[in-house]
Amino acid sequence: MKLVLASQSASRRAMLAAAGVPFEAIAAPVDESGVKAAMAGAAPRDVADTLAELKALKGSALRPEALVVGSDSIVALGDGRLLDKPESREQAATHLRMMSGTRVTLVSAAVVAQAGRAVWRHVAEARLHVRGLSPDFIETYLDAEWPTIAGCVGCFRIEGPGVQLFERVEGDHFTILGMPLLPLLAYCRTRGVMAS
Repeated sequence: MKLVLASQSASRRAMLAAAGVPFEAIAAPVDESGVKAAMAGAAPRDVADTLAELKALKGSALRPEALVVGSDSIVALGDGRLLDKPESREQAATHLRMMSGTRVTLVSAAVVAQAGRAVWRHVAEARLHVRGLSPDFIETYLDAEWPTIAGCVGCFRIEGPGVQLFERVEGDHFTILGMPLLPLLAYCRTRGVMAS
Protein backbone atom coordinates (compact mmCIF):
# COMPACT_ATOMS: atom_id res chain seq x y z
CA MET A 1 0.00 0.00 0.00
CA LYS A 2 1.30 3.44 -0.92
CA LEU A 3 1.32 6.34 1.56
CA VAL A 4 0.78 9.92 0.38
CA LEU A 5 1.25 12.95 2.61
CA ALA A 6 -1.20 15.69 1.63
CA SER A 7 1.05 18.45 2.93
CA GLN A 8 3.99 20.55 1.91
CA SER A 9 5.03 20.98 5.57
CA ALA A 10 8.79 20.53 5.84
CA SER A 11 8.42 19.31 9.43
CA ARG A 12 5.89 16.60 8.57
CA ARG A 13 7.91 15.45 5.57
CA ALA A 14 11.05 15.31 7.72
CA MET A 15 9.29 13.24 10.41
CA LEU A 16 8.17 10.57 7.94
CA ALA A 17 11.53 10.53 6.14
CA ALA A 18 13.49 10.24 9.40
CA ALA A 19 11.25 7.35 10.47
CA GLY A 20 12.07 5.51 7.24
CA VAL A 21 8.50 5.62 5.92
CA PRO A 22 8.16 5.43 2.13
CA PHE A 23 5.82 8.21 1.03
CA GLU A 24 5.04 10.78 -1.62
CA ALA A 25 4.11 14.37 -0.73
CA ILE A 26 1.50 16.30 -2.66
CA ALA A 27 -0.16 19.67 -2.21
CA ALA A 28 -3.79 19.57 -1.07
CA PRO A 29 -4.62 23.20 -0.36
CA VAL A 30 -7.53 23.89 1.98
CA ASP A 31 -8.98 27.30 2.87
CA GLU A 32 -7.86 27.06 6.49
CA SER A 33 -8.97 30.59 7.37
CA GLY A 34 -12.44 29.97 5.96
CA VAL A 35 -12.78 26.70 7.88
CA LYS A 36 -11.65 28.34 11.11
CA ALA A 37 -14.09 31.21 10.59
CA ALA A 38 -16.93 28.77 9.95
CA MET A 39 -15.97 26.82 13.09
CA ALA A 40 -15.62 29.88 15.36
CA GLY A 41 -16.19 28.79 18.95
CA ALA A 42 -15.52 25.10 18.24
CA ALA A 43 -13.03 23.16 20.36
CA PRO A 44 -9.44 23.33 19.05
CA ARG A 45 -9.44 19.51 18.74
CA ASP A 46 -12.42 19.67 16.41
CA VAL A 47 -10.87 22.40 14.27
CA ALA A 48 -7.57 20.49 13.89
CA ASP A 49 -9.40 17.24 13.14
CA THR A 50 -11.64 18.89 10.54
CA LEU A 51 -8.71 20.56 8.76
CA ALA A 52 -6.72 17.30 8.76
CA GLU A 53 -9.71 15.43 7.32
CA LEU A 54 -10.30 18.02 4.59
CA LYS A 55 -6.64 17.78 3.55
CA ALA A 56 -6.77 13.97 3.53
CA LEU A 57 -9.98 13.92 1.48
CA LYS A 58 -8.67 16.48 -0.99
CA GLY A 59 -5.49 14.41 -1.42
CA SER A 60 -7.53 11.22 -1.71
CA ALA A 61 -9.44 12.73 -4.63
CA LEU A 62 -6.06 13.02 -6.39
CA ARG A 63 -4.71 9.61 -5.28
CA PRO A 64 -7.76 7.39 -4.53
CA GLU A 65 -5.71 4.17 -4.58
CA ALA A 66 -3.36 5.35 -1.81
CA LEU A 67 -3.58 5.95 1.90
CA VAL A 68 -3.54 9.74 2.09
CA VAL A 69 -2.52 11.48 5.31
CA GLY A 70 -3.84 14.92 6.14
CA SER A 71 -2.52 16.66 9.22
CA ASP A 72 -3.02 19.97 10.96
CA SER A 73 -1.93 21.72 14.15
CA ILE A 74 -3.72 24.38 16.17
CA VAL A 75 -2.35 26.56 18.98
CA ALA A 76 -4.92 27.79 21.50
CA LEU A 77 -4.30 30.45 24.10
CA GLY A 78 -5.57 29.97 27.64
CA ASP A 79 -8.68 32.05 26.87
CA GLY A 80 -9.57 29.79 23.94
CA ARG A 81 -8.43 32.09 21.12
CA LEU A 82 -6.70 30.29 18.26
CA LEU A 83 -3.47 31.56 16.77
CA ASP A 84 -3.06 31.47 13.00
CA LYS A 85 0.23 31.43 11.13
CA PRO A 86 1.64 34.96 11.39
CA GLU A 87 1.24 37.03 8.25
CA SER A 88 3.99 39.51 9.14
CA ARG A 89 6.89 39.93 11.52
CA GLU A 90 4.79 42.43 13.48
CA GLN A 91 1.99 39.88 13.86
CA ALA A 92 4.53 37.26 14.97
CA ALA A 93 5.77 39.67 17.67
CA THR A 94 2.16 40.21 18.79
CA HIS A 95 1.60 36.44 19.00
CA LEU A 96 4.77 36.00 21.05
CA ARG A 97 3.70 38.78 23.44
CA MET A 98 0.28 37.13 23.83
CA MET A 99 1.91 33.76 24.59
CA SER A 100 4.55 35.17 26.95
CA GLY A 101 4.26 33.81 30.48
CA THR A 102 1.23 31.62 29.69
CA ARG A 103 0.38 28.00 29.02
CA VAL A 104 -0.82 27.29 25.48
CA THR A 105 -2.35 24.12 24.11
CA LEU A 106 -1.08 22.66 20.86
CA VAL A 107 -3.37 20.19 19.13
CA SER A 108 -2.12 18.03 16.26
CA ALA A 109 -4.46 15.84 14.24
CA ALA A 110 -3.85 13.27 11.54
CA VAL A 111 -6.50 11.68 9.34
CA VAL A 112 -5.95 8.96 6.73
CA ALA A 113 -8.31 8.77 3.76
CA GLN A 114 -8.63 6.12 1.11
CA ALA A 115 -10.88 6.15 -1.94
CA GLY A 116 -12.48 9.40 -0.85
CA ARG A 117 -13.39 8.54 2.74
CA ALA A 118 -11.67 8.88 6.10
CA VAL A 119 -10.54 5.46 7.39
CA TRP A 120 -8.42 6.45 10.44
CA ARG A 121 -7.86 9.47 12.68
CA HIS A 122 -5.95 10.50 15.77
CA VAL A 123 -5.90 13.79 17.69
CA ALA A 124 -3.25 14.53 20.32
CA GLU A 125 -2.63 17.49 22.61
CA ALA A 126 0.46 19.01 24.20
CA ARG A 127 0.68 21.75 26.80
CA LEU A 128 3.43 24.29 26.31
CA HIS A 129 4.49 26.53 29.19
CA VAL A 130 5.88 29.69 27.62
CA ARG A 131 8.38 31.54 29.77
CA GLY A 132 8.19 35.29 30.19
CA LEU A 133 9.63 36.77 26.99
CA SER A 134 11.31 40.16 27.17
CA PRO A 135 10.89 42.65 24.31
CA ASP A 136 14.63 42.32 23.59
CA PHE A 137 14.38 38.53 23.39
CA ILE A 138 11.38 38.73 21.02
CA GLU A 139 13.25 41.07 18.67
CA THR A 140 16.45 38.98 18.75
CA TYR A 141 14.45 35.80 18.22
CA LEU A 142 12.60 37.26 15.25
CA ASP A 143 15.87 38.59 13.79
CA ALA A 144 17.06 34.97 13.72
CA GLU A 145 13.82 33.16 12.84
CA TRP A 146 11.74 35.46 10.62
CA PRO A 147 10.57 34.66 7.94
CA THR A 148 11.32 30.95 8.50
CA ILE A 149 8.55 30.74 11.13
CA ALA A 150 5.97 32.46 8.90
CA GLY A 151 4.44 29.05 8.22
CA CYS A 152 4.47 27.99 11.87
CA VAL A 153 1.43 28.26 14.09
CA GLY A 154 2.71 29.54 17.44
CA CYS A 155 5.73 31.20 15.80
CA PHE A 156 8.21 28.46 16.67
CA ARG A 157 10.15 25.50 15.42
CA ILE A 158 10.74 23.46 18.56
CA GLU A 159 13.51 21.57 16.76
CA GLY A 160 15.36 24.88 16.42
CA PRO A 161 15.67 28.16 18.36
CA GLY A 162 11.94 28.03 19.14
CA VAL A 163 12.73 25.66 22.00
CA GLN A 164 13.99 28.75 23.86
CA LEU A 165 10.40 29.99 24.23
CA PHE A 166 9.47 27.29 26.72
CA GLU A 167 10.20 26.50 30.33
CA ARG A 168 8.32 23.21 30.20
CA VAL A 169 6.39 21.08 27.71
CA GLU A 170 3.93 18.30 28.45
CA GLY A 171 3.13 15.95 25.61
CA ASP A 172 4.55 13.89 22.82
CA HIS A 173 7.47 15.43 20.92
CA PHE A 174 6.02 14.48 17.53
CA THR A 175 2.69 16.09 18.41
CA ILE A 176 4.60 19.31 19.10
CA LEU A 177 6.40 18.97 15.76
CA GLY A 178 2.99 18.89 14.07
CA MET A 179 1.79 15.29 13.65
CA PRO A 180 0.97 12.41 16.04
CA LEU A 181 3.59 10.19 14.42
CA LEU A 182 3.64 7.09 16.65
CA PRO A 183 -0.10 6.30 16.28
CA LEU A 184 0.19 6.98 12.53
CA LEU A 185 3.12 4.57 12.24
CA ALA A 186 1.14 1.90 14.10
CA TYR A 187 -1.73 2.30 11.62
CA CYS A 188 0.65 2.21 8.64
CA ARG A 189 2.05 -1.10 9.87
CA THR A 190 -1.48 -2.61 10.03
CA ARG A 191 -2.07 -1.50 6.43
CA GLY A 192 1.20 -2.90 5.08
CA VAL A 193 2.87 0.43 4.29
CA MET A 194 5.89 -0.97 6.12
CA ALA A 195 6.81 -4.17 7.92
CA SER A 196 5.25 -4.87 11.29
